[in-house]
Amino acid sequence: MQIGELAKQAGCPVETVRYYEREGLLHAAVRNESNNYRQYNLSHLDRLTFIRRCRSLDMTHGEIWALLDARQQPDASCESINGLIDTHLLHVQARMAELRALEGQLIDLRSQCHAARATRDCGILRELDHPGDTAWRSPALTHSHVSGSHSSSDVHNHGEKQK
Repeated sequence: MQIGELAKQAGCPVETVRYYEREGLLHAAVRNESNNYRQYNLSHLDRLTFIRRCRSLDMTHGEIWALLDARQQPDASCESINGLIDTHLLHVQARMAELRALEGQLIDLRSQCHAARATRDCGILRELDHPGDTAWRSPALTHSHVSGSHSSSDVHNHGEKQK
């Protein structure tokens, strides 16, 4: 199958297939000698589907590499897989706690302005310009709001850059 068909069956854009191929997560396809098109097979679809499932769980490339490696060792213990998921779950729980704290900070900030008025009198802008001494103003958040923000270098590193 060609790249468009692979992407369609996996439910992703063609550029996603190209990206995972560049990153090395998806094995390079063989090129058709007559037209130079990439030719993918069911093993590509299986692997791409697996990668996309992992990404839907917000796993990093390093975590995906570790799981892909584990798939290649069907008789090995799954202890490392359990540990990887336990660690990932802790990262997710920490991010959720940070998001709850952020929510509280935004609620507090929003409470600084109860009515529409001139921006020079806006309590939100005043609070952002001159924060008082309340707890929400401390830089408590350690992760960005972008998914996949935890480091996976301690999980597994194939020398590939992380997305």
